[in-house]
Amino acid sequence: MALLPLTLAIIAHNEAAGIDRCLDSVPFAAEKLVIDSGSDDDTIAIAKAHGARVIHQDWLGFGPQRNVASAHCTYDWILTLDADEWLSLALISEMERRLPALLSSASAAALLRRRTLYMGRHLRWYRPSVGEKLARLYHRDRACWCDARVHESLRYSGKAELFKAPLEHANNPTLVHKQLKVLRYAELKCRDWLDKKRPLRMWQTPFVYPLTFFKDYLLRLAFLDGWRGFLIARTAASYALYKRMRYYEMHACPNSVSMAAEALNQHHLDR
Repeated sequence: MALLPLTLAIIAHNEAAGIDRCLDSVPFAAEKLVIDSGSDDDTIAIAKAHGARVIHQDWLGFGPQRNVASAHCTYDWILTLDADEWLSLALISEMERRLPALLSSASAAALLRRRTLYMGRHLRWYRPSVGEKLARLYHRDRACWCDARVHESLRYSGKAELFKAPLEHANNPTLVHKQLKVLRYAELKCRDWLDKKRPLRMWQTPFVYPLTFFKDYLLRLAFLDGWRGFLIARTAASYALYKRMRYYEMHACPNSVSMAAEALNQHHLDR
């Protein structure tokens, strides 16, 4: 496959388990770049062995970290993936056909349809995990990432192209990993709220869990994925509730912010 003037950009920390699969799934990228925030496993060595240029950057949050990656890319067109994602064979073939025209166009971005592996199998019905559309391919002069610490999004104007074949996503190897991720993401989200002085709105708290569970389990069709769907809806509801209780604690006990940061740092969950 001919190389295309495009950079694959990955932000990473301790991703030795899957970063090789991610890098190898984009054979047409003329450059592969990994922005590492201090891995102490074999991430860096594996990334270099699979053709990536590695740059260290202390953790800034997901949005700022992706913008740092954009600035270090050699090419203006950038495909950004997480280390637990990879292009399916069908998506590689589709990109081989369509990318030359896209890269020479005036478009700002393109969307990829992501499907998720959960507990070892693809989810078949849960809407956010079946054909979820994500802006992951973009021209850095026409798009940029918001500065959110977590749940970052790509900002661009105009219509985006859509690739139909799936982007694969291994969503946490175990439930333990998932719970640790929920804890980390909740802390990052609450820090964003604190910076923006978001009102507490504690009156909403009693309704958050049941409404979120109802939305994910029924409206988003998680119930059709059986017990795995039940666990997904339960985790989403717990996350929504915990964020609000943790944000309340940050206001009631301001020194809990630094105390939590220290505890998370001990377990490498602060990034």
